[in-house]
Amino acid sequence: MRFVLAPEMTTELFEELLDCWTEVTNAGGAVGFVPPVTPDDIRPTAERAFGRASDDLLVGFDEEDRVACWLILSDNGSGLRAHWRWVVRVMVHPKHQGKGYGRALMLAADDAAKRLGLEALQLTCRGGTGVDAFYASVGYHETGRVPRSIRLSPGEERDEIYLIKWL
Repeated sequence: MRFVLAPEMTTELFEELLDCWTEVTNAGGAVGFVPPVTPDDIRPTAERAFGRASDDLLVGFDEEDRVACWLILSDNGSGLRAHWRWVVRVMVHPKHQGKGYGRALMLAADDAAKRLGLEALQLTCRGGTGVDAFYASVGYHETGRVPRSIRLSPGEERDEIYLIKWL
């Protein structure tokens, strides 16, 4: 696994990231959409996500140099909070799940954040998925939750869980 912070956004890389996002969503991943989705459903959100100059994309490439996992270290936009970033859009392509790539990605995010001079990383996750236990296993601590703030469909709500990791 090779990690690259802030890779050049080529058309090929964009399409691989978009494919990963689509595959993760359709496999049931909690990454901003409810399946089923097509790349065209995600494309406008992806264009905005990858177009923010203040954010840092971190991509993990597999042995074939294809996108295996990725996340964004998102600038919170405040000088008073310049010592930390949001970790958003954490995903591992379904064909690579169960190989430890998620853990490797999160540890690579820690390293990247330290190189950027950051002191902490924060993230949110969707309750009811079990991923909060994964984040706890890599050093994140729950700081709170907003009950029923994520609506998947009428009558199907989930908590949004807030977590932090001090580096």
